[in-house]
Amino acid sequence: MLPTSPSSRTASTAVSSPPDLPPPGGRCAIHQPNFFPRLTTLAKLFAADYWIVLDDVQFARRDYQHRARLTALYDPARRQWLTLPTHLPNGRSTLIRDAEIVDPARARRRIRHTLQHCYGASPHWPALEPALAPALDLITTSGRTATVAEASTRALLEVLGWPGRLLRSSTLPSRSGRTQRLADLAIATGATTYLCGTGGMRYLRTRLFDACGIAVTPFRPPQAGVWAHGREVSALPLLAQLGPLCLAAEFRALAVDSPGPVERATVAP
Repeated sequence: MLPTSPSSRTASTAVSSPPDLPPPGGRCAIHQPNFFPRLTTLAKLFAADYWIVLDDVQFARRDYQHRARLTALYDPARRQWLTLPTHLPNGRSTLIRDAEIVDPARARRRIRHTLQHCYGASPHWPALEPALAPALDLITTSGRTATVAEASTRALLEVLGWPGRLLRSSTLPSRSGRTQRLADLAIATGATTYLCGTGGMRYLRTRLFDACGIAVTPFRPPQAGVWAHGREVSALPLLAQLGPLCLAAEFRALAVDSPGPVERATVAP
């Protein structure tokens, strides 16, 4: 039975939470680990106080879990894919966390070379390269696609000064059902707001969040200026072009709690 008010949130199975959860309140985002994620994805995570890494759902080929679309440093029309070659030990049913990198040593060399070739001329590369190195080292030390993808996202968030916390869905209790599970995961953080991407707003049953006292807020960045290609390409090219300070300022402008690109959900329950 669903809780009927914020005071009855304990009715969810998600209350059986690990002891290291953050204090209640704030914004929560739930997203699969993406390899050097798109600008809009990274901005949504930056706007959240907690990012729950959705690591125990089925791996999706031809998605962003193991690849990133890069552009040339000052020419967004020149694009290429940067891919973590991935093996699925259980076939199509393989969970994201179980996907394995094929020939990790070779993959690491190729990815390091590609990033250096694309962004080595950036005046910000001397600061970015050491920040990305730990994620690239995990290619060989972990051999797991999700571990590297998560680390690549975390590296970008950290270089931008994100003060939030990261949790993983596999460590949190939740019920079945597409929306119900997301609601339970949000409850586990104690969040009062769930940041939802445009894709999620197409299927989300907001009444389940409303019943738990959690506001659903669609995250809708602009589609002009630095955001023109934000839904298509990795945040890394723009970070190399503008630098962490400038890009963080763009992100903070979206994260403020005021009318505009981030607004209260108006979709039907």
